[in-house]
Amino acid sequence: MDEVLHAVENGVSWITLNRPEAMNAVTWDQRERIIALLASASADPEIRAVVVTATGRGFCAGADLRGAPSSSGDRVAGDVARMIRLGAQRFIGAVLDCEKPVIAAVNGTAAGIGAHLAFACDLVLAADSARFVEVFVRRGLVPDGGGAYLLPRLIGPQRAKELMFFGDAVPAAEAERMGLVNRVVPAEDLPKLAREWAERLAQGPTRALALTKQLVNASLDTDRATAFAAEATAQELNMTTRDAQEGVASFVERREARYEGR
Repeated sequence: MDEVLHAVENGVSWITLNRPEAMNAVTWDQRERIIALLASASADPEIRAVVVTATGRGFCAGADLRGAPSSSGDRVAGDVARMIRLGAQRFIGAVLDCEKPVIAAVNGTAAGIGAHLAFACDLVLAADSARFVEVFVRRGLVPDGGGAYLLPRLIGPQRAKELMFFGDAVPAAEAERMGLVNRVVPAEDLPKLAREWAERLAQGPTRALALTKQLVNASLDTDRATAFAAEATAQELNMTTRDAQEGVASFVERREARYEGR
C-alpha cells in the first residue's frame, strides 16, 4: 500500500499520508515523497492548489525515523544539526516555499513535526476531533521542524512558550481561538470543506497568490522599506501575467474574471 497517496483533481494536488496504523508518523521515505510532490506542484502550471491530509484517526503523530539512511561510524559534532537541517527543516521549508497555496486538512492528532507540518501550511482546516501537541518537551527534546519560528509568528511568544514548555494537547476548537486554525468542522465535513477551499483557490490568479504568499511569509522578518520594495517588485512581476490583465479587463467590462493560472 502506498504510504503517500497522490491525486490531481480540478487543479488541486491531493497529498495524503497513509500509515493509519502508525497514526501517520512520517517516515524518511514519506518525507522525501512529499517534498518531491510539493516541488512538482510549484513547477506544474496545471496544479494550482495543494491539500495535505491523512487517512485514519491521526493527521501525523510526529517523525518515524525508520527507513532513514544509516550513518557509519560514531556520531561526531555537526551530525545532528545536519540531520535536522536536511530533514525536518527541509520538510517544513518545502511547504513554506511551495509556489501554490497549501491547505492542511487536519483529520486527527497532529503532534511534533506533524503539528509543524500543519502550521506551515497557508490555511489550516481541522476536524472537531483533531488536536495539536508540541510533544518535544515530553521527550526532553528541543522543538524542530521550524516550530520555534512558526508558532511565535502565529500566536505570539508567550503562547508559543506555553505550548512548547508544557506539551499539552490543544483541542481543535481552542487552536481555532488561538489563531492556529482557520476553521473547525465536524470530521465528516472536513473533506468537503477542504475540496471547496482548494478548488476555489485553484480557480484564482495563481501567480498573484504565489507572490502574495511570498510577501506575507517574509513580512515578519523584514523592515518596512524592504517589505514595501518587495511589494512593488511583486506588483511589477504580476502585471506581466495574463491573469492580472484578465482581472483588470473583467473589472472594466463588469463581468466575472476567468483566471487560467498564467
